[in-house]
Amino acid sequence: MKSFVAILALVAVAAADVSHLSSVRTADTQAVIVGQEADVFPDQYRYGYETSNGIKGEESGVLKNAGREDEGLEVQGSHSYIGNDGQTYSIKYIANENGYQAQGAHLPTPVPVPEYIVRALDYIAAHPPKVEGSIKY
Repeated sequence: MKSFVAILALVAVAAADVSHLSSVRTADTQAVIVGQEADVFPDQYRYGYETSNGIKGEESGVLKNAGREDEGLEVQGSHSYIGNDGQTYSIKYIANENGYQAQGAHLPTPVPVPEYIVRALDYIAAHPPKVEGSIKY
């Protein structure tokens, strides 16, 4: 009986009239790729793309310190899109041994650290706490 109900539910979903959903189509749902390029090599790469609805992106990366213990990629790139408000939003970024660092006029900025906190952190870094013996139970 349970399998009959499950099959009946699947048939109902498959037969459902979803024609009203086609009116929801926008430039974003109808977007196509109007430009695309890519070059990939063992130690570097580069790619870019653009869509008909104004989305653009590009990125390049290079292998640094090949064969060493600190080997890693350094990547830089950007992407942009047009928001619902008609404004173009852009982000430029770099990613390397220092992490991912993004820049964009619309991104939030960190709250400034008060000077007394900076001084306290500098003091702690210059005078690390001493560890005395291990704790025995």
